[in-house]
Amino acid sequence: MSKEVIIRTDKLSKSFSVGGKQQHILKNLDMEIYKGDFTVIMGSSGAGKSTLLYALSGMDQPSLGRIEYAGKDITKMNDDQLAVFRRRYCGFVFQQIHLVDSMSIMDNVISTGMLTGQKQKALAEKAKTLFERVGIREELTKKFPAQLSGGEAQRAAMVRAIINDPEVVFADEPTGALNSAGVKAVLDVLTDLNRNGQSVVMVTHDIKSARRANRIIYLQDGGIMGECEPGSYQSGDKERHEKIRRFLEEMGW
Repeated sequence: MSKEVIIRTDKLSKSFSVGGKQQHILKNLDMEIYKGDFTVIMGSSGAGKSTLLYALSGMDQPSLGRIEYAGKDITKMNDDQLAVFRRRYCGFVFQQIHLVDSMSIMDNVISTGMLTGQKQKALAEKAKTLFERVGIREELTKKFPAQLSGGEAQRAAMVRAIINDPEVVFADEPTGALNSAGVKAVLDVLTDLNRNGQSVVMVTHDIKSARRANRIIYLQDGGIMGECEPGSYQSGDKERHEKIRRFLEEMGW
C-alpha cells in the first residue's frame, strides 16, 4: 500500500552569498515526505539540514525549485500567504525555545491559537488538555518560561506548536540544549504525537533521537546521500537500533 505524499520538492536549491562568493547549501534536491511518518533528517555540520527544514515549513524561500505541500506550490506564495499557510498547516519546535519571557506558558500558547481566529475560552480548554498530554501540571502553566526547567519549557513550546492542529510538526534539534531526562521527555511526546497520526519531520545529530523515526534521510553536500526505513519505534528493539547504527556508519556519520 503506497503512502500519501504530503510534501514534495522538485530540484530544490538554496544559495547564500558570503564574502562575495556563492555558497550552495541545497543542490537540486528531490524528496518526498509522507503523511503520518516520523521522518528524521541527519547529516554532518553544513550538510543543509536546518536549511531544508526551514524551506519545507515555509519559513524560508528556496533560491530555485519547487515545494509542493498537499499539492500546493508554496514557493509561489507571497509573505502574507506563507504566514497564513504556516499558521494553518505547520507547527515548529526550535532548539532555542523562543517562548515570550513576559507571558505565562498558557498565554504563550493561547496567543498562538488566537492568530487563527480561535476563541480564547476554547483555546484555554484545548491547551489544558494538551499540557496534560505532554506531562505539564496545571500549576506550571501559570508560570513564566524562566521558571521552568529546560525540558518543561521545551514541552510547553511543543504545545504551542500543535495548538492549531498542524498537519506537520517540524522540529529543529529540539533536544540539543536539554539534559538526558529532558531529552527523553521531549522524544516521548513527539513519538506519542506520531503514534496518534501526527506527521513529524525532525533534524537531529543524535542517534538516540534518530531511533524514534520510521524513516531517516541522510544529507551530504546539499543532497540526499541515503535513506533508511527501520520501521516503527519500539523501545529496546536491539535489531532495529543496530540497523540504524549500520546505516549511519555507512553514511560516514
